[in-house]
Amino acid sequence: MKLLFDENLSFKLRAKMQDIFPGSQHVRDLGMEQKTDLEIWTFAKRENFVIVTKDADFNDMSVMRGYPPYIVWLRTGNSRVSQIEALIRVHQTDIEESVHKEKFGIIEIAGQQPETWSGPISRPE
Repeated sequence: MKLLFDENLSFKLRAKMQDIFPGSQHVRDLGMEQKTDLEIWTFAKRENFVIVTKDADFNDMSVMRGYPPYIVWLRTGNSRVSQIEALIRVHQTDIEESVHKEKFGIIEIAGQQPETWSGPISRPE
């Protein structure tokens, strides 16, 4: 499984995540930093990437268009690269299971600490 980091996240995450998500890319490294969300969505779907973003627009697109591509929506506010890296590492299994089992199109990770909630966009009542 490979991740595609949106432009609102640091390009440094690409290298930091290679050990657990080999083949991951950042839109900047692909020359896509000026592309629209729809173009990024289409690319991710075609190339089998999971989009990692802080952008709520991808959530809206997933609701309207379905999945794939799968979305990891980071609801973290301003965070250091090391904090985001830690969150992704802690939730690696959640991300992989959601995609492999086709459980959810959107995996929401909220907060700034690794032990925060992760799950589908609609929390169970």
